[in-house]
Amino acid sequence: MERIWAPWRQSYVTNAHADTGCIFCPDQSGRDDRERLILTRSEHALLILNRYPYTGGHLMVAPLRHTAELDELSDAELLDLTHLLRRGCALLRRVANPDGFNVGINLGKAAGAGVAEHLHIHIVPRWNGDSNFMTVVGDVRVIPDGLTETFERLSHALAEEG
Repeated sequence: MERIWAPWRQSYVTNAHADTGCIFCPDQSGRDDRERLILTRSEHALLILNRYPYTGGHLMVAPLRHTAELDELSDAELLDLTHLLRRGCALLRRVANPDGFNVGINLGKAAGAGVAEHLHIHIVPRWNGDSNFMTVVGDVRVIPDGLTETFERLSHALAEEG
């Protein structure tokens, strides 16, 4: 039998039910953006690395204001969210060179939203052939890079933008 070791998942398993508040809202605990994996903020939104990614470089864009509904966002918030979505895709193109993207919003728990109370958009970079037997047969995702390394590469590329 093959064994796959994923020691980084232990913190998720042991803290799965911990009430740490909304991951997208301003943090009052004193943790900085690097610790929270927030790559950048705009006037109304933030770009954050997904801590439990489907693929390496999986990003999320969320409004700064806590809301689960598109209808509650102002035109300025929607425009800013879309601009940051575009910036996130461009960043991943430069740094990770994906062959495509899955971009999506899951509105509500029934639709699959993991954080149903705060609207967010997923940006999942995809590469030709990235679904292999591990994903198809074993329901296992193999992500070849660590979160810290991915965060550092993306942060560096954002800093170069100026």
